[in-house]
Amino acid sequence: MLLAVGSLAVMGATLGTVLGVAARYLAVESDPLEADLQEILPGSQCGQCGFVGCGPAAEALAKGTAPVTLCVPGGKSVAEKLAKRLGMEADLSGHEDAEPVYAVVDESKCIGCLRCMNECSSDAIVGAPKQVHSVLVDNCHGCQKCFHTCPTMAISMHKIKISINDWHWEKPKLKSKRTKH
Repeated sequence: MLLAVGSLAVMGATLGTVLGVAARYLAVESDPLEADLQEILPGSQCGQCGFVGCGPAAEALAKGTAPVTLCVPGGKSVAEKLAKRLGMEADLSGHEDAEPVYAVVDESKCIGCLRCMNECSSDAIVGAPKQVHSVLVDNCHGCQKCFHTCPTMAISMHKIKISINDWHWEKPKLKSKRTKH
């Protein structure tokens, strides 16, 4: 029994060492610009930009193959941050910020087809086959994919009512100190 435990320990140490050396020499360097751009993007993985998620979108931005205005949920503020990080000017004259919305399911029209659940990238829609679905409002990021795929038009989009809990206050600006001569 001691021989078996000893041989397993030696094999584990040997394979661990081999994996550690391989990880060091075969590591792929990632672009720090991509990581910075991915930090700026909201991370909702909604796909409204035409990419699978925020990672591929950041990669395309770093390569220069995508415009800085690609993120619909991020709006103008994210586009400005992306342009600043990339060191370029962004033409935001035609860009409008979309109002925040969430999905609501009309239970009288829902047939439980699961098409909306399959489209939802944030798992905000809950339900079962041939049962009425509902939306977890806190998880919904308003991408409207479910709205467009619903065959019975049971899903409608509603504006988020601004309250004190979700209002974003502007940061105060520092006043310049005057020096006396």
